[in-house]
Amino acid sequence: MSNKVQVFDKSGSAAGELELQDKWIEREKGEQAVHEAVVAYLAGLRAGTAKTKTRSEVRGGGKKPYRQKGTGRARAGSSRSPIWRGGGTIFGPTPRSYKKSLNKKVKRLAVRRALAERLDAGQIVVVEEFAFSAPKTKDASAYLKNIDATNRPVVIVSDSVMDDNSNNTYLSFRNVAGCSIVGAGWVNAYILLSGQKIVITKEALEQLGERIAKED
Repeated sequence: MSNKVQVFDKSGSAAGELELQDKWIEREKGEQAVHEAVVAYLAGLRAGTAKTKTRSEVRGGGKKPYRQKGTGRARAGSSRSPIWRGGGTIFGPTPRSYKKSLNKKVKRLAVRRALAERLDAGQIVVVEEFAFSAPKTKDASAYLKNIDATNRPVVIVSDSVMDDNSNNTYLSFRNVAGCSIVGAGWVNAYILLSGQKIVITKEALEQLGERIAKED
């Protein structure tokens, strides 16, 4: 399979091809790593704030509802017993963390495998740079159309340098329907697999490649 991708200039015109380095991609292994990385990422998004009250936390119930004997009913010491309506909950959810840990090698392998899949599917587009003189959603939509990135969702990967130009890039893309923008340092397997098109700058691709490159 070829490692070459189409490159566009800041105006949206074709500017040649770029070949990704072999150490940035992985085609022979990594399916399990991708699965684990996606599960871990989605688990980390869970708030884990679900909570129910136990019988000791429900207000009231301090007084015995009725006498112990002579009523013909079962014994009851509190109206906040779990078997009573309005009582506490047994084994209900409590606040917890759903975070799953992955070592760095697995994370890097997952990104390399996801990058290879997007590359083989022809869904990676490289741009030399984004150059928006002002934050305009209309210009961002027109640019995506010029580089044939109209299939949604689209993931924009920019370099992590925050200057006036990159800020205009973020403000221009943030309101485009079905479009999300992320810095190269935050790219993971889930983000790469979540887009029909991955539009990434040369600088961001270099940063991502250095982070996920195979170890010697």
